[in-house]
Amino acid sequence: MFFRQIPSGPMQNFSYIVADDKSKEAAIFDCGWDVEEMLQIAAKEKLKMKKIILTHSHFDHVQKLNELFDRTKAEIFAHEMEVDGIKKSAKTSLEIKNLKDNDTISIGSLKAKILHTPGHSVGAMCILIENKLITGDTLFVNAIGRVDLPGGDALKLFESLQKIKKLDDSVEIYPGHDYGNIPFDTLGNQKKTNPYLKPDKKEDFLRLFSY
Repeated sequence: MFFRQIPSGPMQNFSYIVADDKSKEAAIFDCGWDVEEMLQIAAKEKLKMKKIILTHSHFDHVQKLNELFDRTKAEIFAHEMEVDGIKKSAKTSLEIKNLKDNDTISIGSLKAKILHTPGHSVGAMCILIENKLITGDTLFVNAIGRVDLPGGDALKLFESLQKIKKLDDSVEIYPGHDYGNIPFDTLGNQKKTNPYLKPDKKEDFLRLFSY
């Protein structure tokens, strides 16, 4: 598997390129900034950009969608509850294919499993590919996404984090922003260091919020 984490933009975003080594079919995850860099990487590695997968609808993850589609003609995917928000944020009328929890997307021979993880937004999702989990703004290194924006819900985020905690400790977490002391980490280590993953009861989780 080809896997590249790409720092981009003024808000410390990460985009990702994932590709099947044999077929060279690839997907881009989130496209808020720096389309040219993504395409340069794809060209250097001789990748075929077939899919654009969006973790959620906030502008810093989707605002370059029209440009990326114009350059790649790739299929676009998002959780069914985020499609309208993406069209508004990205100012687009492009077709976006609906995803739901436990759906699987093929990237060549790779299988990407969709985990609906609301809390930061209503249709936020994480994507599990082998042992790598692209978490968008659901889970950061030693932090979590905000819940005080439209569509945010602290209790739903708690439930989403409990869902993620059930994955194997060896799974690597790849967030939507470079907000931690390291750009990615294992789930097992995050269970030890991330204060928002430690609570097993919603009451203890909600106490972490000051507002």
